[in-house]
Amino acid sequence: MFDEKVLQCFLEKQSQLYPEPVAETQEEAENFLEECLAVVVNSVKEVWEFFEEEGVDLEGADEEGILDADEVFDVGDGRYLIVEG
Repeated sequence: MFDEKVLQCFLEKQSQLYPEPVAETQEEAENFLEECLAVVVNSVKEVWEFFEEEGVDLEGADEEGILDADEVFDVGDGRYLIVEG
């Protein structure tokens, strides 16, 4: 489910969501993300849809703002990792 690029992204950026590292290796990252039920989506639109489905109040938010959420990690290839902290 989580490829090498997604796992590396999480390892490098995990401090945006957690005050201390929760994983140090790709294997630890994969286990952590599976436990958190993290998801990878393919576009900003899918990030938006995910938050709507989860019942997050998006009133007044825009696409740029939603990408600034701590739970959203930009993988760098058009995909986004969403980790519910």
